[in-house]
Amino acid sequence: MKKMIKFGMLALALALVAPAMAAEDEGAIGYTPVAVSLWSPVQLPWGMGNWDVFGLDLGIFYNDVAKMYGYDFAIATTTRDDMIGLATSGLFNFANTDVYGMRVTFGGNVCNGTLYGLDVGGLGYHRKIYGADIEFLGTMQQEACGLLIGGVINLTEKESTGCTIAIGVNLAPKAYGCQIAGVFNQTEELHGCQIGVVNFARECPWGFQIGVVNIIMDNQVKVLPLVNGYF
Repeated sequence: MKKMIKFGMLALALALVAPAMAAEDEGAIGYTPVAVSLWSPVQLPWGMGNWDVFGLDLGIFYNDVAKMYGYDFAIATTTRDDMIGLATSGLFNFANTDVYGMRVTFGGNVCNGTLYGLDVGGLGYHRKIYGADIEFLGTMQQEACGLLIGGVINLTEKESTGCTIAIGVNLAPKAYGCQIAGVFNQTEELHGCQIGVVNFARECPWGFQIGVVNIIMDNQVKVLPLVNGYF
């Protein structure tokens, strides 16, 4: 009987939570200085993604808010609009637009807009970065201006400006600044320097490479040990 009651309570809780989780974002209905949640929308004030929080959002499992200005803490956090301040989580931090500040997690940091600040975690994805992203496994972004540190790989889809450091691999179509890797650096267009075991640049308007094997395809001497460059 106890098992049946527990099962019924669980089913009821899922029935209450599921429609809210499936609902589309319709914007905030108000704001609150403090939100406390078990698993959004099981929170005070009630409602998942319905409230702007200007202050403290304290949760156990999952926080889902419209705008977050302040401190956000839970196992997982979601911000449907801008996030300004500090977010810490165990599993992931997700922002649907821009982030201004700092986010820390053991899992993943995701930003569908632009990061202005610092992310620290296991794995990161951003549209754009103006600041720093430090991830244990690696980073992925369309454009970056600042510092990228990834354990396995840093992958930039368009343009990287600043310093990119990886134990494994750095990849970027255009690199302005410095790529430092324990294994391999690759760019189509190098404006700066590459330091790694193997360095590859298809074009190098200006810059140099330091490594065991250095390849610049548009240079007169395409492959050189130790140092290659074009100025």
